[in-house]
Amino acid sequence: MSRRSRFTCIAAAIAVAVVLAVAIVIAEFWSSIGDSGISIAGWFAMGLGIVVTLALGIGLMSLVFFSNRRGYDETVRRDL
Repeated sequence: MSRRSRFTCIAAAIAVAVVLAVAIVIAEFWSSIGDSGISIAGWFAMGLGIVVTLALGIGLMSLVFFSNRRGYDETVRRDL
């Protein structure tokens, strides 16, 4: 196994361990909150926020791909 491959495996293992640790901490905090409810307006606001965030992310990523394919990201030459 090459050094770079070994480093990649170690980095991936550390990343997975960190994600699992964060998930455990979040689960502990979530269970310690107790019984809490969200109103209809809260569910609507959360749903609207999710939809708007997804639309913004998808729209911006599509602009990046279109810009790259049409060559707008190439270096600009200035005639002096």
